[in-house]
Amino acid sequence: MKIKVASDTVSIMNIKAFFATREQLLYLFAAAVPIAFTAWNSLLNNFAIESAQFDGEKIGLLQSIREVPGLLAFSIVFVLLIFRQQNAAYLSLFLLGLGTLLTGFFPTTLGLYTTTLIMSVGFHYLETLNNSLSLQWIDTKNAPSFLGKLSAIRSFIGLATLATLYVLMKFFNVGYVGIYVLSGGLTMFLALVAWLGFEHFKDDVLQETKLFMRKKYWIFYVLTFLAGARRQIVVVFAGFLLVEKFHFTVENMVLLLITNTVLNMIFAPYAGKLIERFGEKLSLRIEYLSIVLIFILYGLVQSQSMAVSLYILDNLFFTIAIALKTYFQKIADPKDIAITSGVGFTINHIAAVFLPFTLGIVWIYSHSAVFFIGAAIAVVSFVLTFFIAKKEQGCVYM
Repeated sequence: MKIKVASDTVSIMNIKAFFATREQLLYLFAAAVPIAFTAWNSLLNNFAIESAQFDGEKIGLLQSIREVPGLLAFSIVFVLLIFRQQNAAYLSLFLLGLGTLLTGFFPTTLGLYTTTLIMSVGFHYLETLNNSLSLQWIDTKNAPSFLGKLSAIRSFIGLATLATLYVLMKFFNVGYVGIYVLSGGLTMFLALVAWLGFEHFKDDVLQETKLFMRKKYWIFYVLTFLAGARRQIVVVFAGFLLVEKFHFTVENMVLLLITNTVLNMIFAPYAGKLIERFGEKLSLRIEYLSIVLIFILYGLVQSQSMAVSLYILDNLFFTIAIALKTYFQKIADPKDIAITSGVGFTINHIAAVFLPFTLGIVWIYSHSAVFFIGAAIAVVSFVLTFFIAKKEQGCVYM
């Protein structure tokens, strides 16, 4: 009896310890997001084509609508006038799950646009807040490694989600509705667990509550804008290319995404260590040069195997993108982080709102032209790395 009581006491203490630290909350966010978003994103192209009869123009408009909440991420300043950052993050996670849960019930153009908007509001606000909290709570020296760990956790949970999707669809014949309800519902449950379980951590630095753009962050702003533009080309059109041109089935897309997540899970922590050792400038140069080559090859691709290889390589090099976040962390005033994170997400999504729709029209006439435009964007990003500040003795200077 004493042993049982002691065992129960230890279990309760372990549970309380889990909910007692900021790092654990960030880990939970990292785990909860891919459950809903991986399911939504991995099935999107097939669901849109098979159930909603989408073409290139409609999928481009859908992606533009998906990015509207990202464009409005600066409005987080108004949300923070009402909610604390943690509570706003819980609400955002709940909306991400809700939008995902509803998706399968509305296989029409208007229905998919509406559920996508709900999902996207939750996703983009949570990404803004999660980025802000991570940069505020984690020391600058350990930030690259910690962000690498968060990326690895996302990949691991994403992998588990994809594996589950594959088994459910392949062997149990679970349809789109069941998958979306399961993944969205679980994410909503985790949002409630986080809200009820974690204590409300006190902010170390009182954050600014007014919108602003500071001249000293201009490189961060521009690179963030270009990153949003070129990343949309991959997110929207690389996957669409595989389905439309090479007739990838939903099972094949899931297997490809599983491969990507396994590689990201392995590589992400090393990407963080690489950034800590060689610095943000060199790390970003490596990323941008690789993207230039990948986009050029995308424009010339004629075989399915080559398209798959490029899809995997792009995902691998994208893990280095955390260098832009840690660069900002080093040059930012602590009180600027929350608002600048929101402004950064807005800047990231300016091109993301109009580019998918515009390039969706270009896509009708030339697949290659879309990817060559992406290569040009990556070239500009590479050139701008020569203006990135260097770090010396914990300071950043031009």
